[in-house]
Amino acid sequence: MKSIRETLEENERKILSPYATLSSSSRGRLHPEREDDIRPAFQHDRDRIIHSKSFRRLKHKTQVFLSPAGDHYRTRLTHTLEVSQIARTISKALGLNEDLTEAIALGHDLGHTPFGHAGENVLNRIVSGGFRHYEQSLRVVDKLEQNGKGLNLTYEVRDGILKHSKGLGDIMPSEKDQVPATLEGQVVRIADVVAYINHDLDDAQRSGIIRIEDVPTEILEGLGASHSNRINTLVVDIIQTCLEQTPMEKIRFSPPVETLALSLRSFLNERVYHSPQVVSDFNKSSKILEDLFAYFMEDERRLVKEQKTYLPDEPYERQVCDFIAGMTDQYALQLYQKIFLPHPWMVY
Repeated sequence: MKSIRETLEENERKILSPYATLSSSSRGRLHPEREDDIRPAFQHDRDRIIHSKSFRRLKHKTQVFLSPAGDHYRTRLTHTLEVSQIARTISKALGLNEDLTEAIALGHDLGHTPFGHAGENVLNRIVSGGFRHYEQSLRVVDKLEQNGKGLNLTYEVRDGILKHSKGLGDIMPSEKDQVPATLEGQVVRIADVVAYINHDLDDAQRSGIIRIEDVPTEILEGLGASHSNRINTLVVDIIQTCLEQTPMEKIRFSPPVETLALSLRSFLNERVYHSPQVVSDFNKSSKILEDLFAYFMEDERRLVKEQKTYLPDEPYERQVCDFIAGMTDQYALQLYQKIFLPHPWMVY
């Protein structure tokens, strides 16, 4: 008698596009394990990510605006959920594997630092060998979760997590070894762009840093004047462009829409990410992480006291880096206050 998992795997073979990645065709896990009776491999990975501690911590990590007082600003968690929704919409329309897409999307930013890219920049500057959040995300699922055992995810999910980031580079890189191995991984990479260029613009308007009138006219006319219209334009363009490919080898925008998306990204980089308000907060948060890093590097006993998960087989600097990268904004602020600021009863 077939298990439920086997039935679901058979359904994938019948329903999904020939370009989709089938759960039954996964290249496997880091460590062999018995398959679940109910869930196909990628669904199982998604569930493991959702129930992880690092996923829960995303709700208290900055996207762009640090510790916002308003209820409607994005956090790293809401960003992740928006990426997941956009990526699943694209995958479903293209007949790709939604479970694989969702698992990659939910896990792609697990290694992000507190205080957004400001924290990433600090660690990249002071840690030997540098720091990149996408590599840290893979380290989280491979080793740091489950008290050092990791989540033991499939190759396809791990590959998508590692290759999701593009910074200010090409949306889909020309170097083959940097392109996600699956179309589902490519979907997450492009959905990440669709999500953040739109929600960061929305949050920047909410904060008063920019007005919608500041956005170049050609962007608004080409993509849409509202948040939902812009996302719809970008998503529909991706779907239509990919459906016209035979065979489907690359997830991409059409050239005119890609030009507009890159123009919006450049506008945000100049007017929002490097605005005096955002830079001022990032400089303050950078000082917090620099001081915490230096404090724990001075004496190993300090880390043992504060960190519940301790991996003694790792180089000490790596342990400090993991500890700080895993902090939420709130925890970093509270720890800094406890270590470096006087207690209230000492203030005159």
